[in-house]
Amino acid sequence: MTSTPPDHLRLVTVDTQNKVRIEVHGDLDYDHADLLLDEATAQLAARPGLEDLHLHCAGLGMVDSMGLSILLMIGRRTTQAGVRLHLDDRPAQLDRLLDVTGTLDHLTASFPARAPQSVAGEDDVLAARPTRPDGTT
Repeated sequence: MTSTPPDHLRLVTVDTQNKVRIEVHGDLDYDHADLLLDEATAQLAARPGLEDLHLHCAGLGMVDSMGLSILLMIGRRTTQAGVRLHLDDRPAQLDRLLDVTGTLDHLTASFPARAPQSVAGEDDVLAARPTRPDGTT
């Protein structure tokens, strides 16, 4: 009996000033999904002005529960960084998985542009005051 070798995950990263594209080739599974999380996290950390992170999924094979978990983690990290996540050229099996799990809209919904960061000392910064358990200061 002949078995096919596992389809190891291979990533190709292409970047510009405001956009990063990670091409995903192979299976996004328990054994390899951390590679994608590590690459996406590194790109987010290295580019504070990043606006868009594109995951090019045309070469994506199987996605298991760990792969889905990694996609959700990348979604959380991009949202925290104010970066738009794009899942480009999704294969039908990925769309089906995202639809069945109710995560398609969550991962692919757009959000407003990053809010400007407050500068310490501005008039709109409120001072925190401790309160007693009864609500008085």
